[in-house]
Amino acid sequence: MAQPPGGGRSHGTAQRALKRGGERVAVAVSAGRDSTALLHATLQAAQPLGVQVWALHVNHGLLPEAPAWAEQVRQQARRWGASFLMRELQGKPASGDSVEAWARRERYRALADMAQEAQCPLVLLGHHRRDQAETFLLQALRGGGPPGLAAMPAAARRQGLVWARPWLHQPREAVEAYVKRYRLRHAEDPSNADPRYARNRLRLQVWPALNQAFADTEQALVQAASQAAQAAALAEEVARHDLPPLLEDGALRLALWAALPPARRRNALQAWLGGVLPGPLPLRLLQRLLDELPGRRSGQWLVPGAVLQLYRGRLACTLQPAAPVLPGADTPVLAPEIAALDLSRPGFVALPGWEGSFEVTDATHDGVSPALLQAVRVAPREGGERFHLAPRGLARSLKKQYQTAGVPAWARQGPLLWLADGRLLFAPGLGVDATLLAAHGQPQRALRWCPDAPGQRQAAR
Repeated sequence: MAQPPGGGRSHGTAQRALKRGGERVAVAVSAGRDSTALLHATLQAAQPLGVQVWALHVNHGLLPEAPAWAEQVRQQARRWGASFLMRELQGKPASGDSVEAWARRERYRALADMAQEAQCPLVLLGHHRRDQAETFLLQALRGGGPPGLAAMPAAARRQGLVWARPWLHQPREAVEAYVKRYRLRHAEDPSNADPRYARNRLRLQVWPALNQAFADTEQALVQAASQAAQAAALAEEVARHDLPPLLEDGALRLALWAALPPARRRNALQAWLGGVLPGPLPLRLLQRLLDELPGRRSGQWLVPGAVLQLYRGRLACTLQPAAPVLPGADTPVLAPEIAALDLSRPGFVALPGWEGSFEVTDATHDGVSPALLQAVRVAPREGGERFHLAPRGLARSLKKQYQTAGVPAWARQGPLLWLADGRLLFAPGLGVDATLLAAHGQPQRALRWCPDAPGQRQAAR
């Protein structure tokens, strides 16, 4: 990819990004200056290499200029030799949700959908060094920890795609010079002058004063973001080492957790909560659990969309049902059977009539072959079902296996999954039958049953 003037480092990063993308690469293009320049520069480098470039545009439907911007990107893509895809966002922010957060979340969802449709494994984003510095400041002003202060990664893998920012270390002035050099037409978003948005207030009111007071503001903040990223990576590495021995069927074993030194105890709890909660981790909840968990034998903590339950020395998280099930109840949920459900691909799959969804994720162990998940039968628990907790263990009744594993009643609610040949594949609270686990090194999926809760994210396929 061609780089902005003076951007030697960016050129190398971009070339590596193109090689990673194989024969196809996508560029997220809003019609603004930065993304327009990135599309043009990507095509300059990709066309001699025979790499097909797709311009992906998202119409947020928030401004009257949006249709004109979409047409501008479409025409530029056609004129410059790129393929074009567009999505129009549906719906609007929920009550209490910020427009910025909603637009960002839905934009990335639409970009991922288009990239997968175009079979592009790599999506390029036009963020530059000023964007990185601004993100660091915003996260600091919101009280963010190392993961937030790390701001934006140069490359990350999400939803089966690589998202790369080849110009993240380039100054804004270099992008402006590139646009001027090639006389690139681009749109100016009028909402960028609206002081209701935090980033705009930062750009319009705070940034000029910072630059006047400190000559190296941008570079210093980007360096701080890099150091925060290193700290976050170290904390994540420690959590990956500490967490597995502390977990049992996804629940946190309290005695082992409490034996960790204080800093690692906090880090492990934060990492576990970040992986099981349906939304962001409230820092007040983290501190409350650190204060209350030691010495407790039982307890319950309600959080938005989920409930944490301490039972028999294990802290478990489940999405909160509309009406909590009291411990001791062991009544099967009455819901319709589904004859052939495809759970072979990662994502959330809603089950009509069941008030919940299955979350399917890629796994490296304790998962099931995708081939077995292409047509499973969904049915309520009737009694008498038998389940293997160990590959060579005896099949015992679900009730006995739940008691043996110490699964509380509220974690047992949900559908059973059956194979076409009549074998029980999955039971809520226990997971996949041990005799059906995929072999090590084979492609596999992990399953998790997620009951609906007020404010829960929309399950979708």
